[in-house]
Amino acid sequence: MSDKIVMSDMQLIGRLKADDEAALTMIYRRYWQSLFKAAYNILKDRQACEDIIQELFIKLWDCRAEVEISISLKAYLYASVRYGVYRQIRTGAVKSEIFDDLIERLHTPATHNSIEHKELLLQISQVIDTLPEKCREVYKLSREECLSHKEIALQLNISTKTVENHLTKALRELRGSLGTAFILEALMFLLDK
Repeated sequence: MSDKIVMSDMQLIGRLKADDEAALTMIYRRYWQSLFKAAYNILKDRQACEDIIQELFIKLWDCRAEVEISISLKAYLYASVRYGVYRQIRTGAVKSEIFDDLIERLHTPATHNSIEHKELLLQISQVIDTLPEKCREVYKLSREECLSHKEIALQLNISTKTVENHLTKALRELRGSLGTAFILEALMFLLDK
């Protein structure tokens, strides 16, 4: 007899639907760490992420008879985490810095250059184009050219405090203009990375 029997996700789902608590435990052990990391990568709040994962697995158990997973268990779980993170942000349970972090991560060169990525950047660009000239210039130097506040201040012959004020204004405008639909889109894109 084998020490460990490795079951496929579909086998585990079948056992879960048959009220097998051990199947839930196996799914949890298989996915909890990567799900937690995906949520933490956005929220940076251990307790909030643990709550999201716990809620996900409680719901999976409570709805086991009705759960329909058509793509894959992994995709289903990640989609559930995305919506959990989105709910945390939407309800204001997390700080506005998360939105700013999402914007910054979309501008990083390491982010995949897919059609979705280009569309998200286009939405950001359209809002930035409405800003006053100096504010727009500071934002672009910071996010697109990755210059530090000090480098921007030297290049534009302004104080670092003025740079910070322009960036604060730009990010406030982005938060106000892009809204929750953008946050969800960005989360879906970034959590898939």
